[in-house]
Amino acid sequence: MANVTVPIQRRASDAMSQPPNLWKRVRRTGWGYLFVSPWVLLYLVFGLYPLVLSFYLTFFTYSFTRPQDLAFVGVGNWIRGVLDPLFWRGLLNIVYNQSIFILLKNGLGLAIALLLRQVVRGGRLFRTIYFMPVVTSPVVLVLVGAYLVNPEGPIQNLLLRMGLINAPVFWKFTEWLPMPVIALINTWKWFGVSTIILLAGLYAIDQQLYEAASIDGATAWSNFRYITLPLLRPQLFFLLVVDLINGLQMFTEVYALGYDVYGGPNHQALTPVMYVYAQAFDRSNMGYASTIGLLLAMVIALVTVLQFKLVPSDTTG
Repeated sequence: MANVTVPIQRRASDAMSQPPNLWKRVRRTGWGYLFVSPWVLLYLVFGLYPLVLSFYLTFFTYSFTRPQDLAFVGVGNWIRGVLDPLFWRGLLNIVYNQSIFILLKNGLGLAIALLLRQVVRGGRLFRTIYFMPVVTSPVVLVLVGAYLVNPEGPIQNLLLRMGLINAPVFWKFTEWLPMPVIALINTWKWFGVSTIILLAGLYAIDQQLYEAASIDGATAWSNFRYITLPLLRPQLFFLLVVDLINGLQMFTEVYALGYDVYGGPNHQALTPVMYVYAQAFDRSNMGYASTIGLLLAMVIALVTVLQFKLVPSDTTG
């Protein structure tokens, strides 16, 4: 009897170990494939296909107004893009802008988060108020912010009355002023994101750490420096990565201020995405615009990888 049952058990175990055929797996998970298929189709049509087409066009000079003039140029567009001073001027403007924006946005968000952490009543109301600019249209906030800081606006009038400036400042046409002003306006819009994320991080810190530190005689500054900031590193790192990626894609803020697609007469407000738009729709050079767009994507990927490599692993999680 034992001799009969052993082969049967062996055949059963072999059958169970064999993977089911493709058709059976599709039938078993058919509904899952059905529900996922719309997203996959949209990704293939509006995500993967444009990416492949853009890479293909980088090797050609192509104008959508004269498609018959398609001409192969090899890596000429790539060499031109790497050596293009306007592309690098746009990146320099973004670095200048983000250096100010990241410090202001996350510094203000952290300060308000620390205050909200102490609020006992009305915390939800204050969080809602501070978050309202985030859900407001960026064009509306840019126009309002531009009015506030314009030469005829209330802020410059106040500075004139206080004697801090001698004459109105036409910042839109000044070489290095548009990017700081845009950073201030963007800080007004986005500091609520930093506030909410950092506030969640503050709530996650064990309060027994502060109690133990106070027993040892730690001051408020010592608590902030040696407990709060180190334990908020994952949230701060996340905000840094997201801010840099979003900053390198800046377009709406500059365009809403009334600049042309080249960022003004001295390119003082030029961004890489605006330059891509200028090449594609102003000069109708889709091949070179695709090249600039992919170069920008490479820069974003490189910056993100460098951040993960340079920041300690305990910060990134």
